[in-house]
Amino acid sequence: MQGLVYKQMKARSVLTGLLAGLLFGVATPLSKIMLSQFNSFQLAGLLYIGAAIAFLPFIIKNRKAEFTALKRTGKKRHLAGVIFFGGILGPLLLMIGLKTSNAMSVSIWLNMELVATAILGILIFKDHLDRYAMIGILLTLCSGIIISSQESSSGIISAVFILLACISWSIDNQLSAIIDGVSPQVITFVKGVFGGVTNLTIGMYLNNCQIQPNYIPAALLIGVFSYGISIVLYVTSAQNLGATRSQILFSTAPFWGIFAAWIFLHEQLNMIVLGSFSVLVLGILFTNIASHGHAHYHKGMVHIHMHSHDDSHHDHIHTGKGENSLKHSHMHEHKENKHTHKHFPDMHHRHDH
Repeated sequence: MQGLVYKQMKARSVLTGLLAGLLFGVATPLSKIMLSQFNSFQLAGLLYIGAAIAFLPFIIKNRKAEFTALKRTGKKRHLAGVIFFGGILGPLLLMIGLKTSNAMSVSIWLNMELVATAILGILIFKDHLDRYAMIGILLTLCSGIIISSQESSSGIISAVFILLACISWSIDNQLSAIIDGVSPQVITFVKGVFGGVTNLTIGMYLNNCQIQPNYIPAALLIGVFSYGISIVLYVTSAQNLGATRSQILFSTAPFWGIFAAWIFLHEQLNMIVLGSFSVLVLGILFTNIASHGHAHYHKGMVHIHMHSHDDSHHDHIHTGKGENSLKHSHMHEHKENKHTHKHFPDMHHRHDH
């Protein structure tokens, strides 16, 4: 029974990561269109303000509990890093790179976020990767190399900016995966408000306080879905699977971007793109073949994150009808525990090996 529950939880997390990649992927060609109306700072700011707007109703409804948890969390420095690297630096570098290259090329280079996330995860954040996960990462890297073979050297400057954006987001990914004092919605909202307002303010200053008002709603709408809902879906997936494995799933985003660029911008779709996509699919499959299992120890703790009561780690009682069977987020306590089961390097399993 526990094995079936584990597989169901894993399948839900995989689908969540894939949907996050889809929503983020289509943002690249759409943002390319928007850059004809805004400078890079303005668009980066509007996209992340849109991300904050996506969860404004949730924040208003749960503001007392959520912001009380935000004040109590011991991860304020981590949250500051998420805001700086994920909310300010990452989107700005992406917009700068996108402005000087075509959407398909940028979608290709975004694959490097996976490599940066994996390297940081192994070296710093206690991500344990088995042989299947390593094969998956290598296949994903190969897919990026294959599709990059059609690029000329003229896009090297743009590629540098995209690479720096990927490094910034990889830091954001790892920090987001270990922030357990606040919900994903609050992380996204705070990152969107501080990052969005900062970049938009700089953009307005550089453009003499001028902006194209007719295109603001479209930019905000892209932000709502591609940088708001997508981010929370990724954070939820990362908390269940670990940042590196979730990044494998999120790395499908470049191919959704390529497909959208083919539709909206009429950029060329060829056999190299299709071959690269096939290799990436293999990478996703290998990464999710198996996780490792062994006896491990959980110390007692109180924290908040998205969870359900079918994963052998959340056995606290709810008084509300049906709450135990639904995915939900609230402050809860874990008792000291030692057991054996298969697991990913999520926030409950970042132990040494």
